[in-house]
Amino acid sequence: MNEIQKYMRYIFTGHMGLVIVFLLGAGGYKYSNWLKVASHDFPTIWVASIVMGVVLALSKPTTLIKKPDEVYLLPLESKMNIYFNKALNLTLMVQTPIAVVLYFVMWPMLRQIGEIPVSGLAIGFAFTILLKWWNIHVEFMFRWAMDGRFVWIDRIMRMILSGTFMFCLLNHQSMLALIVLVLLAIYPVLCKKQTLEKPFPYEPFVKLEENRMMGIYRFANYFTDVPAVSGSIKRRRYLDFILNIVPKTKKTTFDYYLLRSFIRTDDNFYLWVRLTAISALVAAFADMPIVIGIVVMALAFATAIQLKQALGKPVDFTMSMLYPLKEGEREKSAIKIARYTLILQAVIVILAGIGTPYFYVQGILILIVGEVTLRLSK
Repeated sequence: MNEIQKYMRYIFTGHMGLVIVFLLGAGGYKYSNWLKVASHDFPTIWVASIVMGVVLALSKPTTLIKKPDEVYLLPLESKMNIYFNKALNLTLMVQTPIAVVLYFVMWPMLRQIGEIPVSGLAIGFAFTILLKWWNIHVEFMFRWAMDGRFVWIDRIMRMILSGTFMFCLLNHQSMLALIVLVLLAIYPVLCKKQTLEKPFPYEPFVKLEENRMMGIYRFANYFTDVPAVSGSIKRRRYLDFILNIVPKTKKTTFDYYLLRSFIRTDDNFYLWVRLTAISALVAAFADMPIVIGIVVMALAFATAIQLKQALGKPVDFTMSMLYPLKEGEREKSAIKIARYTLILQAVIVILAGIGTPYFYVQGILILIVGEVTLRLSK
């Protein structure tokens, strides 16, 4: 947990907090306006039930078990139930806020358009927490019973049961809700019965925990260097056509080399994807041109300065040093590649902002700020 908190400090920085506030404000404003004009025929209960069914069913248990525990915890296996209960309570504390926030986001829609009384929504809120607890425990028992296999079947079943129960609850169908409640009671009993017949399968839970932590590391690596995943390189076949555009001549050696490096290096590629996505979201959902302009200019500056430094930084040795290339060619190519990424970023932001006032100005601002940064920065 301490390690996660350390990386969260780099993710939720001041500028990221500012962007999140703008996005939440713009999204809330649009949502509020939509509620005023939405038709009462809109299937609010269906939408809420499907969304809650999916969110509640996605309940991976957090056990915090590591590879050495497969050996060292074997003598204590009879006492592990106490530990697992605490681990599942931790999972509940971490995952419940997501389901609760989504339910409260849909509360005005259900109240205003679905015309559900406050008492009915309050009962739905209580069952949201109970169903989250149920889903976490059932997934844990199912993974135990099936050695981590066929989890997708279990999820689909729990998604249907959870979504159907929420629908019956919000739609005041008491008899059908009672039938689903009986199924909700029987399902974990069947899973629990199978776990009593076999020892705890450490290997699938260790793999689950490793994947969970690696997912956190990969997300954090979009914002800062994480030793566990830093420097990872992956070929993106769907972008190979871009490399084919560059002529394979002596004059364009570094153009091809750095473009290939940018596309295949996760640090650089996802840096651009992240900053471009934030700019596009702000341009799409914020209705204040000044705010959009400030955000896209700040992110264009960050894109230009970071890509220029990342692509143009000196290295100890590369194969290109064996060829008689002029000094400074690498730096020129780095600026050229960064410029192309800024042009693409500007196009994406313009397309995302279509419909907002002066949407084309945002793309112009990106190009101006990016070009000035590339020319003046060292």
